[in-house]
Amino acid sequence: MTVTVLAILETEFTQEPALAKIMNNRLQRAANELRDIHLFPLSGRRFATEDLVVYISYNANYKIRYRIVSNVTTDIQYFVAERCGRLGYVLWKHVVTAREVRYS
Repeated sequence: MTVTVLAILETEFTQEPALAKIMNNRLQRAANELRDIHLFPLSGRRFATEDLVVYISYNANYKIRYRIVSNVTTDIQYFVAERCGRLGYVLWKHVVTAREVRYS
């Protein structure tokens, strides 16, 4: 299994470029740590047929949130949720718009 964790960097810090750099570096460090340490057990041959892609970003309160964007089994979803929960990350909730409802 290939584990990819992408940090979605904030662009709303236009008033404070120094703060933007600090927060984005922190987010990138968190993404690398999540991939290399906490989700490392999924990198084995046992899960070789699937790829895991996780996005992390900040919410409005500057807490790190996560979202699994690849199609993986529920066992892997629970594993990621458990690891992210231990780190204090919150689930990135998807808001369904009227346009999405109309086309589904």
